[in-house]
Amino acid sequence: MAGQGLSTDEVQGIREALAAGRKPKVVFTAAAGQMAGQLGQVVELTDPELSEEFVVVRFGRDELPFSPVDVSIAPRGAGRKPAEPKPEIEEPPAPAEPEFVLDTPAVPAPRREEPKVEQRQAEPRPAKRAAKAAKPKSPAGLTVTLAYAEGEWTVAAQQGSKALARPYVVKPAEALRMVALVDVPGVQEAVEQILAAERTEAEQQAEKLRAELAEIEARLAELREAH
Repeated sequence: MAGQGLSTDEVQGIREALAAGRKPKVVFTAAAGQMAGQLGQVVELTDPELSEEFVVVRFGRDELPFSPVDVSIAPRGAGRKPAEPKPEIEEPPAPAEPEFVLDTPAVPAPRREEPKVEQRQAEPRPAKRAAKAAKPKSPAGLTVTLAYAEGEWTVAAQQGSKALARPYVVKPAEALRMVALVDVPGVQEAVEQILAAERTEAEQQAEKLRAELAEIEARLAELREAH
């Protein structure tokens, strides 16, 4: 009976045996389909992260990849040919004593039958299983962040744990265009409120500066008239 597949310890044992130059024998389990019960030899262990079929087994003239559930360790003595029994040599029968009877017909000696050799039909070779293509690793996620703090808008980009672009300052109009691309209720309104508050504050500062400038110009005119 075929086993239930290779355990983690058995896979490690096969890896150590291959490193020592041996090729452990395995038997195909029911998971291998029509090959169940057949014997093979492990010739290589590939990278299990690239494919789940990393156990390369030599079966006949083919070397095919299988999953650990497709094979199990072969029992000791499996695959050895039983000793063929030696053919028994038939001794020829002893010659019969002549009879002194005139009417007795001569009995022919028994004919020795030649042993029949049965020809076994060659078993069909199993179809080669196509090795599964290794799945390519997906790239790390990309994060683009638009932030507002202390009166400045900044943009940063990061892929996985690697920073692609450190936070750099952008104009409020550029920040508003970026947010317009995101169709999320409330986001654009929040940005517009921040920009409106900044606009009001800037107008108040400008008005204050204009008033201070007017006072300075008036003072300058008085000083000019004094000359």
